[in-house]
Amino acid sequence: MLRTRAKYNLGQVVRHRKHPFRGVVFDVDPEFENTEEWYEAIPEDSRPVRDQPFYHLLAENDQTYYVAYVSEQNLVADYSGEPISHPDLPEMFDQFDGAAYALQYQLN
Repeated sequence: MLRTRAKYNLGQVVRHRKHPFRGVVFDVDPEFENTEEWYEAIPEDSRPVRDQPFYHLLAENDQTYYVAYVSEQNLVADYSGEPISHPDLPEMFDQFDGAAYALQYQLN
């Protein structure tokens, strides 16, 4: 039985450890659930282990907005207090408290 506990929460602002982007967590997979092609496209020496949480992020960098899929080992909490400007953010989240966004709807 898989027993994985996610370090980051829905609505939390995080940043990538190595690449210059930040994002808001909107979904979590308890372990890798993307395609094999996606995984194989990552250089072998940088490939994250599969047996860890992977996060779906509403991400942004200096040039664009996008959705990112990132392993827990490559994320750190963002304590800058700066909001995220992703255009899809209002569809899922409400107010920003400086560290996280409140969910717009109640989950079961």
